[in-house]
Amino acid sequence: MVAKITSGASVYGALYYNQEKVDKQQARPLAGNRIMKPADGHPTIQHCIRSFEPYLAANRRTAKPVIHISLNPHPDDVLTDEQLTAIGQEYMEKMGYGNQPYIIYRHEDIGRPHIHIVSLRIDEQGKKIKDYKEWQRSTAVCRELERKYHLLPAEKMERRESLPLTAVDYRKGDIKHQIANVVKPVMQGYKFQSVKEFKALLGLFHVTVEEAHKTIKGKTYHGLVYAATDEKGERTGVAIKSSKLGKSVGYEALQKKFVKSKQ
Repeated sequence: MVAKITSGASVYGALYYNQEKVDKQQARPLAGNRIMKPADGHPTIQHCIRSFEPYLAANRRTAKPVIHISLNPHPDDVLTDEQLTAIGQEYMEKMGYGNQPYIIYRHEDIGRPHIHIVSLRIDEQGKKIKDYKEWQRSTAVCRELERKYHLLPAEKMERRESLPLTAVDYRKGDIKHQIANVVKPVMQGYKFQSVKEFKALLGLFHVTVEEAHKTIKGKTYHGLVYAATDEKGERTGVAIKSSKLGKSVGYEALQKKFVKSKQ
C-alpha cells in the first residue's frame, strides 16, 4: 500500500476536490471522525468545515494546517468498504491523528479502489501535530497494515508513485521550477476528465491553470497558462505559459489526458 501525503492552506480546496468526485459518482464518503453528521448521515463540505473551524481558530500561525492523504492498495487487492474504513482509521491513529476531525472517501476514478482522507495538522489546543520523519513513519505504518490485512506488498508501486509533492510557495521564488514540479507529476499520476477537475487538483498544491485562446490570421491557437496561488487560493505573481514548462503539460497533452482518463 502506498501513502501520498500533501499539506495545504485551504480546507475548502481539499474537500472540494473529493466532493467533485462524489458528484461524478467516482467517490463516496465512507466514514468521519469528529465530523458533524446530518440526518441523512452524509456530511457535506459545509458540515466538514464547521467541524474543522474550532481547530483552525485555535492556531492561525500555521501556514499549511490541512493534511490530505491518499492510501493506495495494490491494484490486485480486493477490499470492502469496511476494510478500507478500518485501514484508514488505523492509519490515522498510528500517525497521531486519531483524535483529529477527518473524513474518509472511497475513490474509484483511477481503475482501482483507494481512499482519500482530509484532516488538520492542528489539534484542539492549537498545537501543531508533530510531522518529524513523517514519510518514514508513514511507510512503516503502511507495511504494518499490509501484514495485518494480508495486502499485497507495494514496494515497486511505491517507488513509482509515492514521491511527495510539495505545494508551491510563492514567497520562495523560482516559481517556474516549483510549478513544473507539481504540474508534471500530477499530469502523470492522476486522472481527471475536465479543466475544472484538473484545476481543483492543482489547487491542492497552490497552483492554478487557465485556458488561453487567440486567433491570428484566421487560425485559432489554444494554450494553457499556469500560476501560483496564495493561502486564500488567489492567483499571485506572473503567469507562466505551458510552452515554458514543456509539451507534456500543454493544451494538446491535457486533451489527450482527458480522453485517456475516461477509458
